[in-house]
Amino acid sequence: MSGWLVVAGLGPGADGMITPEVSEVLAQATDIVGYIPYVKRVPEREGLVLHATDNRQELDRATHALEMAAAGRNVVVVSSGDPGVFAMASALFEALEAGLEQWREVDIRVLPGVSAMLAASAAAGAPLGHDFCCINLSDNLKPWSLIERRLQLAAEADFAMAFYNPRSKSRPEGFAKALSILHEACGPDRIIIFARAVSTDEQQVRVTTLAEAEPEMADMRTLVIVGSSLTKVIDRPAGPLVYTPRSVV
Repeated sequence: MSGWLVVAGLGPGADGMITPEVSEVLAQATDIVGYIPYVKRVPEREGLVLHATDNRQELDRATHALEMAAAGRNVVVVSSGDPGVFAMASALFEALEAGLEQWREVDIRVLPGVSAMLAASAAAGAPLGHDFCCINLSDNLKPWSLIERRLQLAAEADFAMAFYNPRSKSRPEGFAKALSILHEACGPDRIIIFARAVSTDEQQVRVTTLAEAEPEMADMRTLVIVGSSLTKVIDRPAGPLVYTPRSVV
């Protein structure tokens, strides 16, 4: 019996942002594997087994998925947003590379999703309309010194910047350090966007400046975007729109 394995992105939160391609593969799956909140987003049905695990068990989760697919199951590993952006696609391939040789014969696909970064940008306007970079501010898998260097270089290059995992209860000090670095490198008037729970009923989008930004404005459900020196705000009664012009001339 030949199984398959798909790593799929469920988008930032709203069901309408799940692509038809991902919906189709979820309907064909025998097993769903993923972090507890993401697995809960998949409706239960007869013949479907849900395998929900804790947040820091990515490699165990990936190994389990490969084992089931090699045994003939049709497995979907779910991530929020896009599975290739700080998510399960890389973890799966890490497990594949280190695992059994026969796992490489499994039919493996990655299906893209709407990333939190792109959903947040759209909710605010178009702050990523020109060159930008994306940085994960969690130091769980890399040293803070590397994060600090990348912040400095991104600011020096005048990228707009999107930040994942800005501030958690276990590491509240990191985002305060990041804001300090950005304030010094970019200046107090640089635009910053705090986009929380985008596409859900709890969505909040706050546009301010680095001078007014406070660490407490972000949590793990917040995507933070810092504009480039060219980023502009259009004020209007319905709320501000932020965009970065496509031209630098």
